[in-house]
Amino acid sequence: MLKGMPRLKTTISVDEDTLMSACELLGLSSRSEVVDVALDRLVKSERLLRDLRAYLAVPPTEYEIALGQLAVGFDLGDDEFDYDALYGI
Repeated sequence: MLKGMPRLKTTISVDEDTLMSACELLGLSSRSEVVDVALDRLVKSERLLRDLRAYLAVPPTEYEIALGQLAVGFDLGDDEFDYDALYGI
């Protein structure tokens, strides 16, 4: 949520144990802030699900499948680092 956005004062009933658990998990003491975080995450999650359903509704073409299977060259331009030795890759 963006700071300074219009706020709506309302009364809701919530399970106190769930609200306190959310406060603890998020490290927040403000109940309003916890509800804001929860609603923000719900909206983002639902939008993502809507997008995923839209993508799944139209199957990929053979060209798109082939394009996704192409080998990709990746060069960071930093040959002075031995990533195998550093990370065991």
